[in-house]
Amino acid sequence: MKYDADILIVGGGLNGPALALALAGTGQSVVVVDALPKDTRAEAGFDGRSYALALASIRVLDGIGLWPRVAEHAQPMLKIVASDGRAGEGAAPFFLQFDHAEIEEGPMGHMLEDRHLRPALIDAMDAAGITQLSGETVVAQSADAHGATVQLASGRRLRARLVVGCDGRDSGTATRAGIRRTGWDYGQTGLVCAVEHALPHEGVAHQFFMPPGPLAILPLPGNRSSIVWSETTARAAEIHAMDDAAYLDVLRPRFGSFLGEIALAGKRYAYPLRLSVANRFIGPRLALVGDAAHGLHPIAGQGFNLGLRDIAALAEVVTEAARRGEDIASPLVLERYQQWRRFDTMLMAVGTDGVNRLFSNDNPVLRGIRDLGLGVVGALPGLRRACIREAAGLTGDMPRLMRGLPI
Repeated sequence: MKYDADILIVGGGLNGPALALALAGTGQSVVVVDALPKDTRAEAGFDGRSYALALASIRVLDGIGLWPRVAEHAQPMLKIVASDGRAGEGAAPFFLQFDHAEIEEGPMGHMLEDRHLRPALIDAMDAAGITQLSGETVVAQSADAHGATVQLASGRRLRARLVVGCDGRDSGTATRAGIRRTGWDYGQTGLVCAVEHALPHEGVAHQFFMPPGPLAILPLPGNRSSIVWSETTARAAEIHAMDDAAYLDVLRPRFGSFLGEIALAGKRYAYPLRLSVANRFIGPRLALVGDAAHGLHPIAGQGFNLGLRDIAALAEVVTEAARRGEDIASPLVLERYQQWRRFDTMLMAVGTDGVNRLFSNDNPVLRGIRDLGLGVVGALPGLRRACIREAAGLTGDMPRLMRGLPI
């Protein structure tokens, strides 16, 4: 059979290029199909978007050759402080603090801005000689015993052994394969922006739980922080429609004064929050990765981290199958990937859903339980250390790339 590539990746955001880089040195030929033009994807203007990368995720980026390109732009997270309270009233007396010094591996993670990550991914793909079809959209796909065929909007047809959907929560790849999703709307919207502040953050990340939803204050290089702020859908729409001055007036009592005066830096965004998990992560000659497989509440900042776990697992499964002479897209091979990732994903989905439901309310009974729980975890070093390792992505059945090992 004649193939245009061993693996065809649909989606050129973050997960698609990262998977292509993970596969680039394994002997598998890869093509990435991206709906956006390459110049648009590579634009590096500051817009406030950023990602909380767990330590294990940084190992993946290092293993695929990306971390050296972006490390100088990353901000280490040295502490995480989680507290409960109401806007304008400050935090409850019981809070939870994680310190990176309690584990041996180093900082629990780093913050990295989108403006540095996306161009670095494109440059790394160019350097690796990965074929990128930009400004192309997949409109049809089919699979048979020997391979998969996709048709582009331009009329071009491509043949590969395996198709991987990295095309987001509304994945056309999954829809065309008849893969349905399970989930629900949270009735919340995430307001995302970056702020400048007068005082240094000292590398401390804050998670402040309020009745309408949590507020994350995540350190960026310099005296800047990334804000991920959840509000009820109706209230978020009102806030997002405000001008910058009014927006800041609403944010200030929630943010507090511990970092001094704040000002907006970059654009503001609003995203509806919902849980959406694919009922299957695989299909005939098909695998789903990242948001195409699972979209979770951002309460733990695990979206891109889970995608990198998918990437590390799929790259390892496919590479080992190829070395054994197996068909890399056979049902048995793809089932290994699904078994590896689906259970971990469901645990994370249940965990983030439960935490959001527990903390996003003003029930006095639940408020007492959760504040006591934060205090208990904070007072037990062994349990606290276990939580730190979980936050760093150092638990569970980790693929080789997440352990700092080559595939």
